[in-house]
Amino acid sequence: MHALNRRGSPARTITFAAVALAAVAVCAVMAQTVVRPVFEEFEVATVRPTPPDWTRGRFIRMESAHEFVARNHALKTLISAAYNVSPQAISGLQAGWIDADHFDILAKTPGDVRPNLDEQMAMLRKLLADRFQLTFHREPKEMAVYILSLAKNGPKLRQPEANTTPEGPSPLIFVIAPPLIRLPAKSATMGELAAVMQRAMLDRPVLDRTGLTARYDFDLEFTADESLFGGMVPGPANGEDSGKPGLFRALQDQAGLRLEATRGPVETFVIDRASRPSDN
Repeated sequence: MHALNRRGSPARTITFAAVALAAVAVCAVMAQTVVRPVFEEFEVATVRPTPPDWTRGRFIRMESAHEFVARNHALKTLISAAYNVSPQAISGLQAGWIDADHFDILAKTPGDVRPNLDEQMAMLRKLLADRFQLTFHREPKEMAVYILSLAKNGPKLRQPEANTTPEGPSPLIFVIAPPLIRLPAKSATMGELAAVMQRAMLDRPVLDRTGLTARYDFDLEFTADESLFGGMVPGPANGEDSGKPGLFRALQDQAGLRLEATRGPVETFVIDRASRPSDN
């Protein structure tokens, strides 16, 4: 027979020990979990005119876990990125500098983790309000748009690979090597595809009418022409064949999607007030 003591049976002692070990394990896991901060604003940011000799294009990206950089952006293109709106749907303030003056933003993000794209744009919106004194309102309007829909034979999209990074899937980024343009998509939605095309590449808003709500992997590779990126990316020289189709054909053949030019309702962005950024 097992000897009993006043504290209880061996089984009860073993149960208490198991609970204690489980509690230690939970505490260890919690200790390893990084608390995700609230990304309301940059810790510190500088806004300066883009140097006149800058020749490396225009971009917004995280250059490290805590370093946010925007290069060679006008106020209008910053608004387009921050508020996910086509530049053609931005109106209001009649001041030439909002298109002509270009700026560089270097900012430090808070916390110990890398902000995802939505969190980066939230901080950029706060910076536009603080440093550019931006105020605005929205107005519905019918205008020229592209409709993104499914091609006749349906989508050619892959199930996404598992993503384990704390910040979530990587944002959609065009890889440009004129005359070719690539768009490698990992765990992207059709709404995100429509958004990146209207912000950076096409000359009108893009409305997602695919009806697809899941995330997908896909790859697009197509040839540049004067209608894309405001004509800033050169197409094939002297009529050479790049070996890749244009954007519209690539969407259909490579992803089972189509773009149709039409008119449709858009929630436009009307600038009420903006000023050149304050000195740093």
